[in-house]
Amino acid sequence: QVQLVPSGGGLVQAGGSLRLSCAASGRTFSSYAMGWFRQAPGKEREFVATISWSGGSTYYADSVKGRFTISRDNTKITVYLQMNKLKPEDTAVYYCAAGNYGPYIRNYDYWGQGTQVTVSS
Repeated sequence: QVQLVPSGGGLVQAGGSLRLSCAASGRTFSSYAMGWFRQAPGKEREFVATISWSGGSTYYADSVKGRFTISRDNTKITVYLQMNKLKPEDTAVYYCAAGNYGPYIRNYDYWGQGTQVTVSS
């Protein structure tokens, strides 16, 4: 069992930066790939980024590639999402998840509660 607690959301102006964190509990954290997803009002949840259990592989949605960076610290059992050059269209509730590496919701078994990110124009 893995419990995930995200933090770091907030309100930022377009062009600004935020860093999301997702703290995990459970001794098996390091064996899971981690992912970030987001859901904007009226839209389906969509993939943002994923990182392998070792941190050696990452994959991003085209919409965030070059602006967002996913990383993890297995000693702190935390995964991060550094978001730079934010755009109003990045506004959404962001979710972290643990499971198998990949961009699909079905890959992930454990989900944290969302954290709101709002980007003003």
